[in-house]
Amino acid sequence: MKTRYRLHYAPDNASLVIRLALEEMGLPFETVLVDRRSNEQNSETYRNLNPNGLIPVLETEQGPIFETAAILLWLSDRHGQLAPSPESLDRAAFLKWLFFASNTLHADLRLVFYADAYIDPSYAQALRSGVQRRLRRHLSVLDALAKTKPDWLKAEQPSILTYYIACMMRWMALYPSGEDRSWLQLSDTPHLQSILMQLESRPATRAAVAAEGLGATPFTAPNYANPPEGSAT
Repeated sequence: MKTRYRLHYAPDNASLVIRLALEEMGLPFETVLVDRRSNEQNSETYRNLNPNGLIPVLETEQGPIFETAAILLWLSDRHGQLAPSPESLDRAAFLKWLFFASNTLHADLRLVFYADAYIDPSYAQALRSGVQRRLRRHLSVLDALAKTKPDWLKAEQPSILTYYIACMMRWMALYPSGEDRSWLQLSDTPHLQSILMQLESRPATRAAVAAEGLGATPFTAPNYANPPEGSAT
């Protein structure tokens, strides 16, 4: 019997990673829009699901789950897909890089996207510039990892980590809007670039593109989302 899930999402938010994983796993799910324009993520109803008011939430038969990496790992273990099994010799290596993506790369991205929330606005640009240097180093490390071609970081055999990295590289190229993008060149990470190019043709990606209005090349040459409902910001 297939399990039914309910994904609380906003277009081109962290919920995109969960959508891609659900699509890649072939799992049935329904979506509930969290309207960021009306600040719905801070409503009492939504905070009953996630008291932190962050997107996404995945409702399951075990209750609502929040935090992107937690949802991804739970889905993977639950359905035996898109990650090495707990018994696999690859499990430890996979986990350390999954949590690097979540705790280091994604955390640094939030500093860039929401610098004004972390520091006096007069220092926000200096903070972004410093963190962008860190992001370049993170991507260089991940590119070196991709060069070794572990089974769990390949486009032809994508994992939850593969999609997570792809989405974050998309967001780096787009947000915050209006910022100088010269610090980020996809060609500087050719092994990751190759993965992103191949991911764009996968059925899971095409389904997400249609659902959230992401454009033909959502990872390698991204445009701002033009979703049929809701707003990315």
